[in-house]
Amino acid sequence: MVLEEKKKIEVYDIGGPRLTFSYGPQHPGTGHFRMIVTVSGDTVVDLEPDPGFVHRGEEKMAEYKTWITNIPHLERPSILDAAGMVIPYCLTVEKLMEVEIPERAKYLRTLIAELDRIASHLYWFSLYGIFLGHSTMFLWCVNDREFILDLSQHITGQRFTHAYYVPGGVRNDAPRKVSKELVKEFKLYYSRMLGREPSEDELSEDFKKYVVAVTHFMDLRLDHYYEMFFNSEIFIERVRRVGVLKREDAIRLGVPGTTLRASGVKYDTRINDPYDAYPLLKFEIPVRTEGDCYARAMIGFQEIRESLKIIRQSVEQMPEGPFKLKQHPLIIRVPKGEALGRAEAARGEMIYYIVSDGTDRPYRLRMVTPSFRLLPALRHLSLGARIADIPPIYWSLNYWPVEADR
Repeated sequence: MVLEEKKKIEVYDIGGPRLTFSYGPQHPGTGHFRMIVTVSGDTVVDLEPDPGFVHRGEEKMAEYKTWITNIPHLERPSILDAAGMVIPYCLTVEKLMEVEIPERAKYLRTLIAELDRIASHLYWFSLYGIFLGHSTMFLWCVNDREFILDLSQHITGQRFTHAYYVPGGVRNDAPRKVSKELVKEFKLYYSRMLGREPSEDELSEDFKKYVVAVTHFMDLRLDHYYEMFFNSEIFIERVRRVGVLKREDAIRLGVPGTTLRASGVKYDTRINDPYDAYPLLKFEIPVRTEGDCYARAMIGFQEIRESLKIIRQSVEQMPEGPFKLKQHPLIIRVPKGEALGRAEAARGEMIYYIVSDGTDRPYRLRMVTPSFRLLPALRHLSLGARIADIPPIYWSLNYWPVEADR
């Protein structure tokens, strides 16, 4: 495959001596991940991703833990997107058990999944901003993300890695009210960012009203983001026409998520293989055709808007009723069989394949993370690029080393 890739991509070589060096794994931006880069002048003529520095053996660990105690460690590959990691696991176990969760549980799962998606995308943009020299982008995203995490904590008990999802539903119901302290903090931040205080009709301790207020606030903030960053000539000129991934290459390389949709492929598991409350909600799947770093960033930006719509609909349409099936004991036995489950995590399609031998733990668990499927694209896009283009290409893919290594 590597030789074929070299033949297909024409790389400009100045004919001088080549230099091979290690980009990472101690690099503050790439984290626990290394790229072995070969350059001619400042042109990349070869790039070999070298993952595996934080491999923890998630699949093998799953064989020694019960169906319930697997949940906390399966969240860890992507602590920013715990829902994306665990919901497909629960869906797969529920297929094996041949059960369907209550309607309220479906909406609660969807609500937390979209909160995690927003939090993950904001963190992605904050780091993207740092590597483009845009510290304001980092500060805005990190600050706004706090209220998304606070809301997640109020529902699940944790800001991230919630251990909120269990086979059969969710661990606890949503509150009827939020705390006065949370409302007070949000009101203060709202007035600072938007220049006015929200009215009592817009914001109160009522849970539904508070959630809607947070989503409307983020909608207004996204307008600011667009003017400051995504419509900024500096940002556009730095990332447009850099790292172009053609539609046919995106399909051939098997890339998922925002990277796939930025290359003109309208594929999202929430639409193509819907689950939980997604079939009952109205939202769009953003698609662009440019396939460059700018398109990938804009897909993430537009996805936040769609997630806000989903959250509003979830709290407004959520029915009363049980939030999980009849209480399971801590140790459950799943019937013999095998099943595949998938869901749209923040970085793309997350897949589980599980084999059960009828005991209290999986016989075999296979997890396919979206980040691992981004590695071929990283190499493909880097060949022929300038050294200075590696950071924007890398961050436009939204690759997460810990998630890929599992």
